[in-house]
Amino acid sequence: MQLTPPDMICFALYSAQHAMQQAYADLLDDIGLTYPQYLVMTALWAEDGRTVGALGRELRLESNTLTPLLKRLEAQGQILRSRDPEDERRVLVRLTEAGRALQARAAHVPGCLAERIGLPVEDLVRLRDEIHGLSDRLRQARQAASER
Repeated sequence: MQLTPPDMICFALYSAQHAMQQAYADLLDDIGLTYPQYLVMTALWAEDGRTVGALGRELRLESNTLTPLLKRLEAQGQILRSRDPEDERRVLVRLTEAGRALQARAAHVPGCLAERIGLPVEDLVRLRDEIHGLSDRLRQARQAASER
């Protein structure tokens, strides 16, 4: 059976990802963040003073993607990076005062995005959980295949 892109789940996810990033871009433009930068900032607003490695694991970003993001956020004055005094190999990422203040300016983003999506919160939570489950199953299948 030959599927066309509109019939493929991968295409539906790909298309939704682009639409989601555009919706975020529209909301984040006023506060001067890109979508990936917003993800980093939300992780730091939840728990400041994290290592680059911990951020990368949570956001599922490789260091070659995360490091340029962090450099740009540091150049904007949102974060500071420093070596961990307990382990010089680790780099700690901390919010600046400006980075903490940006949280208030971004507080409207989740509500505005939920409004644009137009689904009840319960449906959004269920959809999010299903997508996380899909991601987890795909990662597990890939790991199992690589172990054979």
